[in-house]
Amino acid sequence: MLSGANIKYEIGERAQGIGCGGVGLLHRLVKKVKLAPRIDACLHLLKRYSPYHESDHVLNIAYNVLCGGRVLEDIELRRNNEAFLDALGAESIPDPTTAGDFCRRFDAPGVHNLMTAINETRVDVWGRQPASFTEETARIDADGSIVPTTGECKEGMDISYNGIWGYHPLVVSLANTQEPLFIVNRPANAVSSQGVVPLYDKSIELCRRAGFTDILLRGDTDFSRTTAALDRWNEDGVRFVLGYKGWKNLVSAADEQPDDLYRELERRAERVVKTKPRRKPQKVKQGIVNKRGYKTIKPVAEDVVEFDYTPTKCKTAYRIVALRKNLSIERGEDVLFEEIRYFFYITNDRNLTADEVVHEARSRCNQENLIGQLKSGVRALHAPVNTLNANWAYMVMAALAWSLKAWAALLLPIRGRWRERHEAQRNLLLRMEFRTFVNEMMLIPVQIVKKARSIIYRVRAWNRLQHVFFRLLDAV
Repeated sequence: MLSGANIKYEIGERAQGIGCGGVGLLHRLVKKVKLAPRIDACLHLLKRYSPYHESDHVLNIAYNVLCGGRVLEDIELRRNNEAFLDALGAESIPDPTTAGDFCRRFDAPGVHNLMTAINETRVDVWGRQPASFTEETARIDADGSIVPTTGECKEGMDISYNGIWGYHPLVVSLANTQEPLFIVNRPANAVSSQGVVPLYDKSIELCRRAGFTDILLRGDTDFSRTTAALDRWNEDGVRFVLGYKGWKNLVSAADEQPDDLYRELERRAERVVKTKPRRKPQKVKQGIVNKRGYKTIKPVAEDVVEFDYTPTKCKTAYRIVALRKNLSIERGEDVLFEEIRYFFYITNDRNLTADEVVHEARSRCNQENLIGQLKSGVRALHAPVNTLNANWAYMVMAALAWSLKAWAALLLPIRGRWRERHEAQRNLLLRMEFRTFVNEMMLIPVQIVKKARSIIYRVRAWNRLQHVFFRLLDAV
């Protein structure tokens, strides 16, 4: 089928074009939500504006990511592209060296000011949603992730618990829309929960300003270190479901519970297969494990029980849901022995069943997908500069590209008899991987035609989401 042998190249007629035609749509979105003025109002890093403002630098890094750039050096490709500059109505954009110097201007308050400007815009976008948006529970997740680096001179880096040099940024996100609300860079030896309580508080305030009335905090076992704040959150009407470390007294309390109080964990139903179920393929991994006699751990049963417990730093008793896992330790196809392990969850919600508490805690693991996207898709969780604060600023600016993707989905109009289809399209954009979004909505070949008072993007190709693209264009 690939029979194009006689291939020739010719220089076409004089015309300007770019391959990332979606940048015009995102630039219109930025102007629609007034992001640039908010950044300039909150950031004061430059003494003279000749010619760039703070918002130019921030958007330059975000647009580089949205146009398929992987590193700061990719800015040079667009900086020397006259058609790209004309597409944005710019005489020039900062080069990679200037972008790196801008990152180094930040201190910790400066990065917080930048996140404030972005979150002010985020609240504005949330305010444009229908009432049903804020009627849902706002689920706020937090987790850390190691960002390795091979550099030897990066200020603020340290060695992690597993021997990796680098940083350990903390990500606090809204699970409803998969938006990163706050990112804080820390040395790699920092524990996951370090500094999370003020960020939880800011996230609660942010969600309440947007109109959310029901807020749920979620985190893994390391976030049980926040017990000093549990009473305050409980009195403030904030719910939480946090993993809790299996201290000896909790294990003893779970062991002492009568067996008749334990009941099997109710698993969530698998999706219904609308066609005939396919024949399951042979499990190659399991065959190799059995053949070579490797030791494996297989779950046999999962039971839950609950009891009240007052943490050391709290005055109020909270629910502890204990998950008892019966595990089978096997070597090859032979069972060696069985083992009981406990997992604990603490919550102030008395209405959720024990099964729902466990499932709520496990749903938090979806934040790992967001962090994976910020690492591999957006490449925001990287350390391209030489100081802790500079890399922190880069992480926030690059992660803005992911937020713009989420805002594009949220601003997609939903109306009329096509409501269900429009909602499906919005959910598709929200759940879409970043590289897919770039390929479908950004890398659209267009011809750039400049006129006296307008810049025309003449689309030169079709894709499956073009109708969604133009509906969003009308909305912004």
